[in-house]
Amino acid sequence: MTPTTRSRTGRKRMSRAEREAQMLAVAEEVFADLGYRAASMEEIAERCGVSKPMLYEYFGSKDGLLLACLAKARAELYRVTSEAMAQGSDPLDVLRRGLVAYYTFTSEHSRSFALLMHEPMALPDATIEAVEGVRRQQHDLIAPVLALWGPGLPPTAVEAYTEIIIGACERISLWCTRRPDISPAQAAQYTLDFCWAGLSGTLQPPGDAPGR
Repeated sequence: MTPTTRSRTGRKRMSRAEREAQMLAVAEEVFADLGYRAASMEEIAERCGVSKPMLYEYFGSKDGLLLACLAKARAELYRVTSEAMAQGSDPLDVLRRGLVAYYTFTSEHSRSFALLMHEPMALPDATIEAVEGVRRQQHDLIAPVLALWGPGLPPTAVEAYTEIIIGACERISLWCTRRPDISPAQAAQYTLDFCWAGLSGTLQPPGDAPGR
């Protein structure tokens, strides 16, 4: 039976990719609602409308399911931030667009983000490495921008400034989970107000004289 055919009950059969996407979306909800320790494969399977053995067939374990959720989030975060930054016209605009995209994403996944930040000791060890992978991914997006627009910066300074921005973004995202009245654009502006005062003196387009 192909993904486009229907079962005898008249309902469309999901393809494997569609079923996996559904499971990941439901799992993210359950982890956010209950916390990682309290979440069970039974609960996730029930909400998905599938058997628990099918859930294990796809992901192997609860740890595997959580890591799959993180891998999906990592890919999506990279896509939205890189696409946004590619539209920027100058360093300030590049950073602003990237920050708005980042905060929009963490706002849309605010409960899951809070889970990762608040319950690190309750999560499997592999999750810590996965979260670090997300940070490295964002580092690899931000650092080249700083290096391009600050050609005189030592590599260690580029690395340090990038890590400062990443750390600030995580704390502001966590703060925003307690302040739903703060929009992604506002969060981005607060971050820029703080960071840009320190960066603006060292960043300039290639070929421009300092202070132009």
